[in-house]
Amino acid sequence: MKRSSTVVRRGVVRRGVVRRVVLAAVSVALAAGCTAQAAGTGSAGAGGGAGPSGSSSAQPSASASASTSATASPSESESGSATPEASPTDDGKAPSASPTFPTPEPSGSASDGTSASPVLLKDGDENEQVRELQARLRQLKFFDRAPTGFYGTMTAGSVRGFQKKQGLAATGSVDEATWQRLLGASRKPTADELKPSTTNALDAPAPACMTGRVLCISKESRTLAWMIDGKVVSSMDVRFGSENTPTREGTFSVGWKAREWTSTIYHTPMPYAMFFSGGQAVHYSADFAARGYAGASHGCVNVRDRAKLAALFDQVKVGDKVVVHW
Repeated sequence: MKRSSTVVRRGVVRRGVVRRVVLAAVSVALAAGCTAQAAGTGSAGAGGGAGPSGSSSAQPSASASASTSATASPSESESGSATPEASPTDDGKAPSASPTFPTPEPSGSASDGTSASPVLLKDGDENEQVRELQARLRQLKFFDRAPTGFYGTMTAGSVRGFQKKQGLAATGSVDEATWQRLLGASRKPTADELKPSTTNALDAPAPACMTGRVLCISKESRTLAWMIDGKVVSSMDVRFGSENTPTREGTFSVGWKAREWTSTIYHTPMPYAMFFSGGQAVHYSADFAARGYAGASHGCVNVRDRAKLAALFDQVKVGDKVVVHW
């Protein structure tokens, strides 16, 4: 009985020892797991540096990679099925934005009843196609001035008149239907039709214009003639100041030039400005190009043909003579 009691006690002791060993092992494992997790988190935040115990963290990493590989397939298959849903086009790109061109009302000229094509030219545009448009409209007596290349209210009104005559929607803007109809009703403009010397006829130059390099500006004919030694090199229409802000008359010289300038008084653009008398200058005017002689300047000499003035700007030098006369 003593022996059996001893065996029993030894068995109990062994079980107690085993239990303590197991509990100790579990405690160590739990502690190692917290350390690895903290090290992993810390290393990620620090750019992937190793944790406090590189060998300890490597062990769970290997087992973790095995468990990750076991669950990787469902994740990949989900992302694979999600990709086509996120890409609505065949090339995998997002759909293009819808065109922002304003679309006119149906012109009524198409037999299938479809709407007119998007606008090609409109109020505010300035380019060589506008110049051709104006030249063609002028052939048909819808535009009564030299082409300027600027699409303003006068050009819009001319386009509207042409559209009404043709039975098209009178939008005042040029769509494909209007352009094609205009091409059919007119001929290709000549160089002189595209860039005539001036709408207004030149009058006799003032005596002061007959020598040297001169911007000869006539209030009578409302023209500017660029003259060298008495010969006209180029000419263009001009507009002057109102009665309240008249353009000064006399003989001056170009004091300074600015390809791009904004009035410090009226805060309006003055491209290709050539100053000759204080704040008065020869410069391009979008308002003159759009409204013609319905308006006036604040004293400057306005030019409505930007391209011709740009060419003149490159030729005129500071010190060249300016003559403003009747």
